[in-house]
Amino acid sequence: MPAYKTVAEQKDSPMDLSAYTFAFDRGRARLVRSAILRYGLSVVCVAIALGLALGSELSGTHDLELPVFELAIAVVAWFAGIGPSIAAVVLASACYTYFITEPRYTFEVSSGDLPGFAIFAAWAIIVASFVNVRRRVEADLRATRDRLQIEVEQRAQQARILDQTHDAIFVREMNGAITFWNRGAEERYGWRRDEALGNVTHTLLQTRFPESLAAINQQILLTDRWEGELVHTTRDGSSIIVATRWALQRDDRRRPIAIIETNNDITARKSREDEVRKLNQELATRAAELEASNKELESFAYSVSHDLRAPLRHVAGYSELLQRHASTLLDEKSRRYIQTIVESSQRMGNLIDDLLSFSRIGRAETRKTQVSLEQLVREVVAEVNQDANGRNIAWKIGALPVCYGDRPMLKLVIANLLSNAVKFTRIQPLATIEIGCVGANQDETEIFVRDNGAGFDMQYSNKLFGVFQRLHRAEEFEGTGIGLATVQRIINRHGGMVRAEGAVDQGATVYFSLPKAHSAAERTANSP
Repeated sequence: MPAYKTVAEQKDSPMDLSAYTFAFDRGRARLVRSAILRYGLSVVCVAIALGLALGSELSGTHDLELPVFELAIAVVAWFAGIGPSIAAVVLASACYTYFITEPRYTFEVSSGDLPGFAIFAAWAIIVASFVNVRRRVEADLRATRDRLQIEVEQRAQQARILDQTHDAIFVREMNGAITFWNRGAEERYGWRRDEALGNVTHTLLQTRFPESLAAINQQILLTDRWEGELVHTTRDGSSIIVATRWALQRDDRRRPIAIIETNNDITARKSREDEVRKLNQELATRAAELEASNKELESFAYSVSHDLRAPLRHVAGYSELLQRHASTLLDEKSRRYIQTIVESSQRMGNLIDDLLSFSRIGRAETRKTQVSLEQLVREVVAEVNQDANGRNIAWKIGALPVCYGDRPMLKLVIANLLSNAVKFTRIQPLATIEIGCVGANQDETEIFVRDNGAGFDMQYSNKLFGVFQRLHRAEEFEGTGIGLATVQRIINRHGGMVRAEGAVDQGATVYFSLPKAHSAAERTANSP
């Protein structure tokens, strides 16, 4: 910015009594003045004009008096402003009257000199006024030029900043003609700036809108902005999808003048979204098919198990009758054969019963309520102790929360886990079985059943919850291998997870998670 003050600034601001400095504008020296120096300039200029006028009279030239005084007034008006110029007019009139007009050395003006004196004063005032007006106009022009220069620099800086972004940004008038096209737009669409300027955006880019352009224009006129997704065509003919943001510019009278459009290429993201959508549809289809297959498999297993019970009952019954009535007629080997048939029939019957129970769990409807796990565990412990045959078992029951679930199903989970713990601690003289929970401060709690029994090898943990899967020989520990599969199915139906940890001869711990009563109730209340 120039260091000088404009006339308007000098006129509207208080007098500045500080020292003046010089600044240069258009090659001419501009004196920044205080009040003393400005009025001093008036005195000096009038004094010089007086000297020149007196000198011209001494030299015999009598036509320079008025011009030199008028020149002095013009100089003062140009450099010092209106106040000092008025003072110069007064001083020049006084000097002209006192030293030039007859009678000299007196301020008395004869009637014959009055017209000349009036013409001089009027001409001096006109010159001073003209010079001041012109000076003010030039000062205003300089101020306007400075403002325009600042605005141009600001817009150039904004353009440089917009050029550095990777987003495609362009400005278009209300008729669609492009007035600004940044480097990001050049890279995105392929047209250079000089090729794009002046073109209509929607024609150049072959824009496809999600709704009518009239509706979009109506919305942007109401809200000054619009956002959406557009399909554009680049210079090489390829189509891209952009996330676009439009911002409306208005002038001082709130009239719309231009639209700033910012576009971000989301073609790759939309492609990934389409792929994810297709995968989700395929997964949903496969899940439906799997659910149908599971239902068919459950129905098949239930039917087969149900149909096998009658012939197996006959085999087991007649084997027992044969063992009872013909044992005295058979040798030792034959009696062992019959005993094997009876035991296998009984084991087969247990497998079928467990398989039927497993199938019923998948078909049964859950009735979820608030369930006190601590009370449920104590009930099951009392029942299990009756079948423990007086074994020495140390039960450790920790504080257990109130959970949300189907009470009979959860009781079956506890019964299966505690029965397993009792069974696999048979080799210990003092069995220790602990029931507790972790994550008590969360919406979901995890219950564990820990024992010091036979344990298992963790590399086979993936088989632990499979149907008919066993990690121990039947001669060591009885069972059908369906208990933990039943536990997993019940917990999964409650929205929880089951896992196990253990080591050979160092015991095992089975964890299962359940939602707490308050969190489940909150989810139910918040669900639409």
